[in-house]
Amino acid sequence: MSSIPEAVAKAEATLLASGAPFEIEQVTYLGERIDAFKNRAPHLRALVERSRSFGEREYFVFAWSGGERRVRYDEHAALVASVAASFRRDYGIGHGDRVAILSENRPEWLLSFWATVSLGAVAVGMNGWWTGDEIRYAIGDAEPKLLVADRKRLARLNGADVGIPVVVIEDDFAALETRHRGADLPETSISPEDAAIILYTSGTTGRPKGAVHTHFNVTSMVMTSAFHGARTIMSMAPADAPVAPAQPVALVTSPLFHVSGLHAAAVSSLSGGAKTVWPMGRFDPELTLGLIQRERVTGWGYTATILHRLLSFPRLADYDLSSMKLVGGGGSPIPPALQKRARALIPSTEFTLGVGYGLTEGTAFTCLAGGAELARYPESSGRPLPTIEVAIRDADGRDVEETVDGDIHVRGPLVMREYFRNPGATAEAILPGRWLRTGDVGCLRDGRIYLASRKRDLILRGGENVYPAEIEQRLEEHPNVVEAAVVGVDHVELGQEVKAVVVAAGEPPNPEALARFVGETLAYFKVPAHWEFRSEPLPRNATGKVLKHLLSAGSTAQFIEE
Repeated sequence: MSSIPEAVAKAEATLLASGAPFEIEQVTYLGERIDAFKNRAPHLRALVERSRSFGEREYFVFAWSGGERRVRYDEHAALVASVAASFRRDYGIGHGDRVAILSENRPEWLLSFWATVSLGAVAVGMNGWWTGDEIRYAIGDAEPKLLVADRKRLARLNGADVGIPVVVIEDDFAALETRHRGADLPETSISPEDAAIILYTSGTTGRPKGAVHTHFNVTSMVMTSAFHGARTIMSMAPADAPVAPAQPVALVTSPLFHVSGLHAAAVSSLSGGAKTVWPMGRFDPELTLGLIQRERVTGWGYTATILHRLLSFPRLADYDLSSMKLVGGGGSPIPPALQKRARALIPSTEFTLGVGYGLTEGTAFTCLAGGAELARYPESSGRPLPTIEVAIRDADGRDVEETVDGDIHVRGPLVMREYFRNPGATAEAILPGRWLRTGDVGCLRDGRIYLASRKRDLILRGGENVYPAEIEQRLEEHPNVVEAAVVGVDHVELGQEVKAVVVAAGEPPNPEALARFVGETLAYFKVPAHWEFRSEPLPRNATGKVLKHLLSAGSTAQFIEE
């Protein structure tokens, strides 16, 4: 008997059939034969060209305390054309040149991005949480021809000359939007294998590396995202299926320098004519809830941290969230207890709540689980999406048996082209056949991925492998635990012992009671021997992952959270 719910299997067969919107074909990409969606766009500029058909629909709303900016699709295409003309005529940006963007989420970020890729140039999304040292490193690494940045982040450079022209958003960008009003979109020839985007990996260990995404990678990702949305709706019973809105409205709380904000939100939304709603500045649950209610938000891609903060807002019940229909998350495992809480507090998402697994090097997506399938398998990250192959291998590169944990490898149209100018790191990550070694640990059961942990987090206690994720998920099921992180600490005899860093709700729980709680479901060697309680949120990077190297005494922050 298949473990795939009948309604889901039927929806997939319909969507993937010959002649259907998500028909799959075999193509040669970077010298390898792989599966790809037949109806993908040829390049990212084509998405902008097609978006004109959405006319007076709104593409984005950026909101801050006391103000907002709204831009329609027809306005957006015209603005992109003007900015692209300015980049080309005033700064000499052409095919293959790199334009770095360093700012908070704001309209100018998006306009710079679409203008850059429409020229056949490469948009470099720089981490807006970086310190001055990290910014200087990335500029030296990417060697952009132009930097578009806001004042706040430029101030971190302490007036240092970066050696290239700089467009200061607050001072210079308005002129770029109007200087070449009426210009046409560029006509530069763009190949699917051309680089379109460089995004830097999180950099939780060592210097970050620039993952190069091609136009083929990103247009394939757009089809993958659209497939999952269509599958979720089609697999629901008629009584449960949400009424299709005149225009989908997506709330975006992820940064644009990450695949969740740029690829899964900004790019995918433009391709489907959705409106995107962007709360600006540091995450503010009250502002965000107000936007959901006022803009009638229908979808949201969350991280576990932001979901928890929103659900914990004391006046959550004062807001009308009934418009929300398709809610999905990733970036880090979403504990089943948090999934259950989300369904209870936002009932309209009961049948559509989703979680997924992906990484920057895999252009956002590997697998997605939603609706009935997630409800049935809440600890899974879902089955690999169409066109994506997954293999679980041991340290020698051999496939392991089902249910056995091993290194997760991924193959298909979403695997990045390379690490920018880093052939050594590229060779370590992309193996023969263009298999991507993800660096994550997990297993396959009934075709679904179950994440064990990030490999670098692995704790070796007395010869036993201890994966922090399962301990963290258990701790976060406790009613007095807001969030938790598990790390290894040195031990003379055992090599390492388990330590838990816990953010408590109110008074910290009794350590002995928490240890008993963990021991009720996990083996004795997984029960933390050391405890630390904090009142402030755990330090996280832009993807929502805890920066565990900052949990030890004396560590200094590598990021400036906005």
